Amino acid sequence: MTLDVKGQALDLAVIGNCRTAALLDTGGRIVWWCFPRFDSDPAFSRLLSGNEEKGFCDVTMDGKAVSEAVYQRNSAIVETTIQDSAGNAVRVTDFAPRFKRFERIFNPPQIFRRIEPIAGLPRIRIRVRPTFNYGQPFTSRALGSNHIRFAGGIETLRLTTDAPLSYITQESFFALVKPVTLILGPDEPFEAGVELTSRELLERTRDYWVDWVRALAVPLEYQADVIRAAITLKLCSFEETGAIIAAHTTSIPEAPGTSRNWDYRYCWLRDAFFVIKALNRLGATQTMENYIHYITNVAVHAERPLRPVYGIVPTEPLDEWMATDLAGFQGMGPVRVGNQAAEQLQHDAYGSVILGASQMFIDERLPRMGDAALFHRLEPLAVQARRFAFEPDAGPWEYRGRQRIHTHSATMCWVACDRLAGIAQRLGLTSRATHWREQADALRSEILARAWNERRGVITGALDHDELDASVLLLHELGILSPADERFRRTVDIIGKELNRNGFIMRYTSADDFGLPETAFLVCQFWYIDALAAIGRIEEARQMFADILARRNRFGLLSEDIHPTTGQLWGNLPQTYSMAGIVNTGRILSRSWQEAWVRV
Repeated sequence: MTLDVKGQALDLAVIGNCRTAALLDTGGRIVWWCFPRFDSDPAFSRLLSGNEEKGFCDVTMDGKAVSEAVYQRNSAIVETTIQDSAGNAVRVTDFAPRFKRFERIFNPPQIFRRIEPIAGLPRIRIRVRPTFNYGQPFTSRALGSNHIRFAGGIETLRLTTDAPLSYITQESFFALVKPVTLILGPDEPFEAGVELTSRELLERTRDYWVDWVRALAVPLEYQADVIRAAITLKLCSFEETGAIIAAHTTSIPEAPGTSRNWDYRYCWLRDAFFVIKALNRLGATQTMENYIHYITNVAVHAERPLRPVYGIVPTEPLDEWMATDLAGFQGMGPVRVGNQAAEQLQHDAYGSVILGASQMFIDERLPRMGDAALFHRLEPLAVQARRFAFEPDAGPWEYRGRQRIHTHSATMCWVACDRLAGIAQRLGLTSRATHWREQADALRSEILARAWNERRGVITGALDHDELDASVLLLHELGILSPADERFRRTVDIIGKELNRNGFIMRYTSADDFGLPETAFLVCQFWYIDALAAIGRIEEARQMFADILARRNRFGLLSEDIHPTTGQLWGNLPQTYSMAGIVNTGRILSRSWQEAWVRV
């Protein structure tokens, strides 16, 4: 695949509307679009097609010289300017409609492309090459008066346009003398005028995002960075159920040449803590509330034990299989659909759910707060947490070939009991508060005793083991240990030395099921920065935060991993963990608005 990039193969932007989302490269080519939902078969799969020119939609110029793509400010709309060597130019504007209509949100599973001449008489070529069944070419194409129907899978894709159909089907160059629009979506008639409708929907979508951003609570510093992260988090939310997916892609490997390829188009309960904290700090209460409802719905209706990951519709299976018709990102397969992690034991899930649901008992902004009935429905999760706290599991990094009593998992079981005690106290359920406080205190004592390695002088990643793990950097945020505790301060210091690779913090450095890890997991960088700030090393934290912001792709997005030697981004994109990290860490490190006024 040829991408118009400088230094980053993952220089991709995401557009979407909380129902569907697509990824574009810097040349304006749509390289990934799962239709009609985040977890659906990709109609555009070029991102994972290796060297095959299939699964994309692009606009090219005869004699193209340069292209530049940017987000419209404070929006999820991307503008790409393409100019040929003679100075002729076009602007391609990509968006997915989202705005309020008839007292509800209008967000159909459609993407729009407006192509406008802006200089000279440009000659363009429009190519639309969808795939079905994860990489298979379309089997039939039917033309109507102003649309093309592509078939070959469960869904039929319809292109409605006011551009000449013959030029599109023949992939011929033609002179663009007026704006044209491509509308990609379900096989439904589009009865309104294409030009007028596309202009109206673009304006209303732009207005929606500007208004949404206006209501955000952003820090004084890092405003543009946090706003872009906030919009991205919003685009990762599936509004219909409230789920927030880990990323919009599958199988972008964690490192070059590795088979560490995973499908992240699903909702991990572990993400709840970070995402809810980010949304709460932003004041994005509706998205936060929807997500809380999703995880509590999973919790009170799910089988026991809880699974660590669920689909955007929680009841759907996530059986993992290989899509053999896709060669993989830059030819690095396999391409996985589904995720085996759904079959694992990860005991942190109980604490994750209760931690997320606890917001309902303390946040007065929510129209419906938690009550005793919800408390009693959460109690069985804490019972399970108490039971499994010291049982081995796959851990936060989802080891496929080993199990241990991971410090993070045990701590999250403590979190389940600790937060439930606080909720009971708030509700006046004194006896239940006493019970869960006793359970939490017993767990805390044993966890800290067994996680502290006296010989190394550090808190380890698993009880009764001596290997380091970056997940213990969360102990102060979770509240089991004060940042002033010497054990925590020493752990931060040692992790900063032993897990540091060229300025990046690794999750761990010992071999796992796939060998030695090669790239750094970006969320660990945020955890380390937050820990530095908590123990008073503020200036060092600010410098590291500035560095990680500089590592984003040119659209301001982060993926899952970064190579500590090359600085290249790897892993699925955009990564919820990483984008939430920008929000949370930015809030921690920023000067207050009051300080700004004092300095004026």
